[in-house]
Amino acid sequence: MDSSSAATTTMRLRATSSSSSSSSSSSSFFSIPPTQKPSSLPFKLRTFRFRRHQSLKCIQSPPSDPTPKNLTFSCSAATLSPSSPAAADLVPSKLRRLVSEFHSLTEPLDRVKRLLHYAALLPPLPDSGRVDANRVMGCTAQVWLDAKMDHDGKMRFAADSDSEITRGFCSCLVSVLDVAAPEEVLAVKTDDLAALNVGLPGAQRSRVNTWHNVLVSMHKKTKALVAELQGTPPFEPFPSLVITADGIQAKGSYAETQARYLFPDEDKVEELVNVLKEKKIGVVAHFYMDPEVQGILTAAKKHWPHIYISDSLVMADSALEMAKDGCEFITVLGVDFMSENVRAILDQAGFQKVGVYRMSSERIGCSLADAASSPSYMSYLENASRSPQSLHVVYINTSLETKAYAHEVVPTITCTSSNVVQTILQAFSQVPDLNVWYGPDSYMGANIRVLLEQMTKMTDEEIAEIHPAHNRDSIRSLLPRLHYYQDGTCIVHHLFGNEVVNRINEMYCDAFLTAHFEVPGEMFALAMEAKRRGMGVVGSTQNILDFIKHKVQDALDRNINDHLQFVLGTESGMVTSIVALVRNLLGSAKSGGAKVNVEIVFPVSSDSMTSTSTNSSSGLSPVKMGDVILPVIPGVASGEGCSIHGGCASCPYMKMNSLSSLLKVCHHLRDEIDNAISTYEAARFKLQTPNGKSVAEVGCEPILHMRHFQASKKLPEKLVFQICNLSTNRKSSIS
Repeated sequence: MDSSSAATTTMRLRATSSSSSSSSSSSSFFSIPPTQKPSSLPFKLRTFRFRRHQSLKCIQSPPSDPTPKNLTFSCSAATLSPSSPAAADLVPSKLRRLVSEFHSLTEPLDRVKRLLHYAALLPPLPDSGRVDANRVMGCTAQVWLDAKMDHDGKMRFAADSDSEITRGFCSCLVSVLDVAAPEEVLAVKTDDLAALNVGLPGAQRSRVNTWHNVLVSMHKKTKALVAELQGTPPFEPFPSLVITADGIQAKGSYAETQARYLFPDEDKVEELVNVLKEKKIGVVAHFYMDPEVQGILTAAKKHWPHIYISDSLVMADSALEMAKDGCEFITVLGVDFMSENVRAILDQAGFQKVGVYRMSSERIGCSLADAASSPSYMSYLENASRSPQSLHVVYINTSLETKAYAHEVVPTITCTSSNVVQTILQAFSQVPDLNVWYGPDSYMGANIRVLLEQMTKMTDEEIAEIHPAHNRDSIRSLLPRLHYYQDGTCIVHHLFGNEVVNRINEMYCDAFLTAHFEVPGEMFALAMEAKRRGMGVVGSTQNILDFIKHKVQDALDRNINDHLQFVLGTESGMVTSIVALVRNLLGSAKSGGAKVNVEIVFPVSSDSMTSTSTNSSSGLSPVKMGDVILPVIPGVASGEGCSIHGGCASCPYMKMNSLSSLLKVCHHLRDEIDNAISTYEAARFKLQTPNGKSVAEVGCEPILHMRHFQASKKLPEKLVFQICNLSTNRKSSIS
């Protein structure tokens, strides 16, 4: 809520009689069932040891009398050790009293009045505290939070906002946590605030997120002050790019590497555009391309429309559209299964004469695709085939050969990171007693299970918003029948583990968190918590891009100076598309309007910051993969962001798609004398499945099943028939 709408709300409330408790208002604000009892608030307290003696304590707490006009704050003096039971119970007791206070007000309008009364009690923050460093991110209104530690080692909080409703939220939190010990502040979690039951549906949800985002900022400031008191060296910040309407600022060597090619060489752009036009070449590239390549492609697209950068699923769709528009060749910048998919889709659509080319004469692999072609994965599928009513849900990032062989063992449908949950929920609702076998990404499989387990704690109404055919009982019943492969990971997303998560918790807990569905559980849990308070997204690369676009546009629409910070929990190659998107949004904003800065943070493991020197301290010799020299494996062309200890922020296989390779392939196309690029061509599958069918034909069927699901939101009848007949006639049912 902005300041003007808050003022309007305040005026309306003041014009309303205090006896309006009998009003039949339909407002859902503070919608608390009258019979609901405040839940208990279990806290685990961890005691910090301070050098300073702790004695006098001023406790700000509202009395049990729910009438606003009688509300006062009392100051009580007591000599309490922070480790004593009485001291340890102060914050939980205050929070319970606050919960009881709002629960005692049965009418929504009364609860709004009480919140506005709290707003009136909050002292205004002086101008010295209303600075950018104290801004709370993620709130619709402007919110400032200042924190200090007093001479007794207790936390002192002051807050303010340009919205009266938001001031009320801040006042409530300050009344509970001001003058609390650091361990007491950190013991309060965002889940504990759910007991206040101030959930708002629809567009009003952003106001409730204020509770959570202010609390998270309190945590961050408390941790920093404790670390300073104890002499703990602060974490080094992650590298980042700050995007403004005027330009880009790189912080850290890794970010400088990413930023180097955001403003590409115009001569290279012109060279590429000329050869693409001359030979009618389309280009499809994955988001994870090297920044140099993406920078060139983004600039070239302004002069040649048949260039598209996207996730793996859309790459094949774009290639098909380019073929329809007259392109005679398609160059694929990605790993091998992507060029395989493009080749197969074009053949299926009747474009056999359109050439498809990869960017290396070497194999361009993928750790996930390799996992799905391993003997252990085949054993996993054999187990699935022996279970009645089984469906194999395979990630799109696998080879066509894997899809074909899998489909002959057990009925298979492909999925993406953005539709996998809906695919699984629909399958369970459509086929009674179904067993779902997901693979090969182990992290995504585990994250799906965690997500479904969390759904069992939601209301039936909330679950129905996700999938109308499900409720808590159905979600509980399907969990034992959900299986996932446990030995397949993406070498890039494997990076986002414990060390990175700890640093994010310390330094970036109040930032917007983005995470691909393939990240390890620690990062997934962190992003899901942020998502619940409107500060995060978990999904595909396109989901991440859309989330950033939405948040930046919201900030521009508010027309308030702001600094938005996004932690990029996926491959760093995404930054090129993000920068192009953000610069376009900032450039289209009204001149003379508010100043909005956007910071993209690369959560790179400290062990991943290696140099390009071939005399690496690791003792490993550089390895050549196509046109790319990898000083450390896995690694990237520039060496930045990778090590054998910390994993990669960049995919080494994707970086085999170099600019020099692209230009080489384009210049040699149609050259019938020179066979320099014959090994670059994406070959058609000549292999047959164990049942004697074409790998390309059978491998495309799971993709077509997914296409049907995306269009109709239901599994195709053919696939349902295959599932139901699996146990009786497994092989003959796949036709």
